[in-house]
Amino acid sequence: MAKIKIHIKDLFDIPTAVIYNPDSYAVSTDVCIDSRKVKKNSIFFAIKGEKLDGHKFIKQAIENGAGAVIINKNRLRYFDDVDLTIIAVKDTTKAYGDLANIVRKKSKFKVISITGSNGKTGTKEILAAILSEKYKVVKTESNNNNHIGVPLTIFSAASNTEILVLEHGTNHFGEIKYTAEIAEPDYAIITNIGNSHLEFLENTEKVYEEKSALFESVSLGGKVFVNNDDKIIKKNTKNFNNKILYGFKNKPDVKGKIVSYDALSYPEISIQYKNRKIQAQVPLLGEVNAKNLLSAVSVAFELKLNKREILTGIKKLSAFNGRLKPVFVNDSMIIDDTYNSNPESVTAAISVLKRVKKYKRKILILGDMFELGKSSVELHKMLSEMIIKNKNIEVFLIGKLMKKLFNEIKEVKTNASCHSSRKSLAEKIKSDNFKNTVVLVKGSRGMEMEEFITIIKENMS
Repeated sequence: MAKIKIHIKDLFDIPTAVIYNPDSYAVSTDVCIDSRKVKKNSIFFAIKGEKLDGHKFIKQAIENGAGAVIINKNRLRYFDDVDLTIIAVKDTTKAYGDLANIVRKKSKFKVISITGSNGKTGTKEILAAILSEKYKVVKTESNNNNHIGVPLTIFSAASNTEILVLEHGTNHFGEIKYTAEIAEPDYAIITNIGNSHLEFLENTEKVYEEKSALFESVSLGGKVFVNNDDKIIKKNTKNFNNKILYGFKNKPDVKGKIVSYDALSYPEISIQYKNRKIQAQVPLLGEVNAKNLLSAVSVAFELKLNKREILTGIKKLSAFNGRLKPVFVNDSMIIDDTYNSNPESVTAAISVLKRVKKYKRKILILGDMFELGKSSVELHKMLSEMIIKNKNIEVFLIGKLMKKLFNEIKEVKTNASCHSSRKSLAEKIKSDNFKNTVVLVKGSRGMEMEEFITIIKENMS
């Protein structure tokens, strides 16, 4: 399906833009920042990144068929011999976002934006799957949730798109505000506020301050979806008028209840909104995914999906890579939760492991949690209470920060070990047969914990 057309007027609407050879411009539907992916008549943005400068690839983009190039004004003198439309701007990265906002404004789709300390990707995937039962949906792919990824998703939308589901990530102040102003959402969700990116955001109140820019950006007549169980979000949204409260506690507008868990920790959930009620087995592990589902269904109710559409969408869900994804090998189970880590998501992971009843033996393999700033050591130590409480869960730890946790638990947790090297942990894994065992592996991205998933699989086979 064709994408949204970008006319010369749209390019003139980019702030700071000066256009050379405008008469040679032909209407385009493709925007690209990678010269290797340029198609005939693409608009190529020469963006300077941390490692590569797109200005060095302009000639390649032209050879591949670019119809227009957008460059920084201070580079203009190097491209006098380029015989096609050149748009010179003060900052190509900013102009990339500006053009995305122009495309968003001229589109007919509704935008649903999601952020939060945990669960934003899961909620995005669940919501997109459910809404696809009624609407033509485009969603953020992979982790394209930053100042480049949000515009990229907008540019990827076909002209017949009805719903755009965007994920917004951050680890520095101002990032959510920037991408939210590009997206101008009709609906917004902040899944929760936790101890994430404290290295830059300092504390949970400031995490909310950063995330709340998404709520502030919702267009007139739009709605925000408030997690009524999150004390920080609830406290700070009392004065919002157009809001829908969802949660498991007290009396929100959309009320969820976990009816039961099966032997593998898959929850069954009931959700009620006014006179509507659904009940479903969630094909995703743990309470955390029940929470993600509740937020997604809250939006689905608002967008007039019926019971059949919602339940059909839920049945089609499957686990997301690196996020509590179960892998079954012979008579054992691996839970791959290696995508990232912070205190709240570790707590959620332990809860999942605790509820798995099918396997007699349970092992938790944990790597360091990063980007926690000055609170890093203390937040690692604070995991000790929950780990000690779950006496039957064996614990393998790795990393300098997990050593701090180990020192807190080693006197009472006799089935815990800490490894100073990857080789040591690998040898520990290889020496075990993991028969009738469930193993959960988790750590921050920089710990590359997925390597140990591979070793476990090989050892189980």
